[in-house]
Amino acid sequence: METTVERLLAAAREILLVEGAAAVSMRRVATAAGVTAMTIYRHFANRDALLAAVADASFAEIAQRWAARPRAADFDTRWSELLDDHLDFALGEPRLYDFVFTERREGARRWPDDFRAGGSPSLNLVADALADGVRQGVLRDEDIWDWALTLAALIHGLVAMHRGGRIDLTEAEMRSLCHQLVGGVIHGYRA
Repeated sequence: METTVERLLAAAREILLVEGAAAVSMRRVATAAGVTAMTIYRHFANRDALLAAVADASFAEIAQRWAARPRAADFDTRWSELLDDHLDFALGEPRLYDFVFTERREGARRWPDDFRAGGSPSLNLVADALADGVRQGVLRDEDIWDWALTLAALIHGLVAMHRGGRIDLTEAEMRSLCHQLVGGVIHGYRA
């Protein structure tokens, strides 16, 4: 049986997926979840708190989905799979992707402290893959967090350019371009 909080989060997420974060209102979420407008305030102080909970739940789901993939022993296979997972999310759920990764949000994790402290469920997986590459002798032993941020910035930038029409490629061509460019950056980190 789904709890009221779960219903509220699911309703908010669905509105966000279809229309974006700007369309999420407390009254609209309450109606979609089948509760009164006042009920939502028993669980979330305001819209920002509701959206923060949606973001946290989304990051947890993303990290769980990505971490559930069998961990490839081969570094090149692992980073390629992580990139595919990221692109699946970015291209498959673009409004949610924008909300959790690029839109300004109160309480969102910040570079460098939150990320270096392991506070990012998604960037932690990238850093772990890079650390495995160092342990395997594939990559140089340098600051993996700087590398992880570099790769994330490249991927986010490419996705934003594609979504903004600045990279005019089919989805398959876009995925190929991302693999080529990320691969080139990783090649520069090789031992």
